[in-house]
Amino acid sequence: MPGTRTQAGGTGGAAAGLTWVAGADAALGWLVEIPAAMLVVAEIVVLFAGIVARYVFHAPLVWSDELASILFLWLAMLGAVVAFRRGEHMRMTALVNRASPVARAFLDVVAVASALAFLLMIAMPGYEYAIEEQYVTTPALEISNIWRAAALPVGTALMILIALLRLASRGAWKATVGAVALVAAIVAAMTALQPVFASLGNGNLVVFFVVIVAACVFAGVPIAFCFGLATFGYLALTTGTPMMVVVGRMDEGMSHLILLAVPMFVFLGLLIEMTGMAERMVGFLASLLGHVRGGLSYVLIGAMYLVSGISGAKAADMAAVAPVLFPEMRKRGASEGELVALLSATGAQTETIPPSLVLITIGSVTGVSITALFTGGLLPGLVLGLMLCFVVWRRNRHENAGTVARATRAEILRALVVALPALALPFVIRAAVVEGVATATEVSTIGIVYSALIGLLVYRRFDCKRLWPMLVDTASLSGAILLIIGAATGMAWALTQSGFSHQLADMMAKLPGGAVTFLAVSIVAFVILGSVLEGIPAIVLFGPLLFPIARQIGVHEVHYAMVVILAMGIGLFAPPFGVGYYAACAISRVAPDRGMRAIVGYLVSIAIGLVIVAAIPWLSIGFLK
Repeated sequence: MPGTRTQAGGTGGAAAGLTWVAGADAALGWLVEIPAAMLVVAEIVVLFAGIVARYVFHAPLVWSDELASILFLWLAMLGAVVAFRRGEHMRMTALVNRASPVARAFLDVVAVASALAFLLMIAMPGYEYAIEEQYVTTPALEISNIWRAAALPVGTALMILIALLRLASRGAWKATVGAVALVAAIVAAMTALQPVFASLGNGNLVVFFVVIVAACVFAGVPIAFCFGLATFGYLALTTGTPMMVVVGRMDEGMSHLILLAVPMFVFLGLLIEMTGMAERMVGFLASLLGHVRGGLSYVLIGAMYLVSGISGAKAADMAAVAPVLFPEMRKRGASEGELVALLSATGAQTETIPPSLVLITIGSVTGVSITALFTGGLLPGLVLGLMLCFVVWRRNRHENAGTVARATRAEILRALVVALPALALPFVIRAAVVEGVATATEVSTIGIVYSALIGLLVYRRFDCKRLWPMLVDTASLSGAILLIIGAATGMAWALTQSGFSHQLADMMAKLPGGAVTFLAVSIVAFVILGSVLEGIPAIVLFGPLLFPIARQIGVHEVHYAMVVILAMGIGLFAPPFGVGYYAACAISRVAPDRGMRAIVGYLVSIAIGLVIVAAIPWLSIGFLK
């Protein structure tokens, strides 16, 4: 029986090896999840303490924003590590899922190896960036900025460890070696082609930001790492830019303080569900529209229109609305693809609703009145909302609504009374912003405290055992979203350095056909730019160049702003490149390929709405004084 003993021994050795890897992975998970969850709590405490100190005691904590910013970068990076370990970074799996089981397993390893390649590339620049930041002293706390910047190399190192454990845990070692060798060969080939890239000029933009991004996306590499690989490759192989600068741009994109609203609203959404507030809200809304075909879809469109004025950040808006409505919509038979498609479309629809960060950015970089932009943004958003409602009606007109009985007036009134404490939440949040009690970043903490009190005192539903998983989920989801935004910001900066922005502006200034042609080309250009750059980076790059041209040819600046913002919104939420679409998928916890087909009709309706807004300037400027 020697053969049997050899086989058993070999299997036992492999099993022991895999057990060691699993144990190391579990230990690493605890090492990261505990501080990540605690950071979510710390951010809530710091922000709420700042509100109380400023508004109640009239003694502002001058260090609260600074501390929140330091903790936020750590939350973003550790959250990204948690998401990486749990496999929750957004990736396109439409083609991967159609492959054979063997090919799919191979592509999964390629995705991990590609992410590892990017992490190894930025490991040393991230360390150098943190070391440089030690010479910067924070103004309020008067500590070295390395305490904040160290989050980048630490997070990178932890993701490298996780990637290595993932590769070691693969049973089919031949496929693992083959996938790693393939990625290494591609990196080596790209490096060897550096002299060729030097002669391509701006043709490199197509190679890196179209070909390489598309290849990585469709191969199933997580989106953030697709953007990072393209940006790092472009700058390293075609420019002399120090790679430390790329890390700095990622830091800038991930740690913008207004984005702190994202994890706060993610946690608020989970808390609303846990305390029973969501159940009461949906119960009342369902009593009003539940008997209507596609009723809750109309509620989603209206809710995004109203909530978008609270945080100003689309990811935060979606995180506030989706957890409330999606569970009930799923119960009523809505497909996951339809849900994420409609959520993405409403994100694009509400880009002009004040206080949108994009509107504020346009005002700050172009000199256009922010008040005028806020006034002009309401009707265009309403036009697009009506277009989405038309698609909802078309898709649900044959739905069997007979299974849901129409609620009586007594039932509606009863549902309203029960839901009133929950329904008051949006008004509490909006009042806090309007009255100056809290900023858009801080206001979510008021919602969190309010929801906790309502859950404890009114609905008597507060499961303390669920708090820890909720905190970890918040960190994971936030890290996945913020890493995409950070990588996209690095890409935006790389495009700036290429001179592409000035070339585009020069070309558009020379177009024949006057205002009509200029608007048409602007729409196409900003749809493309919005899918790559997001709203704020694209506006910072091109706003100062294109708005003067619009003014010269007779296009009202507010009208042009609405057209540009809506065009970018379409690009931002249009797959396969739109960052916003993947944020919606992350928030919805739906695979990106599930919503591909469903979103087409919504995007077409929004595009038609955009043409209407562009053709009728009154919709944007009719109420301006």
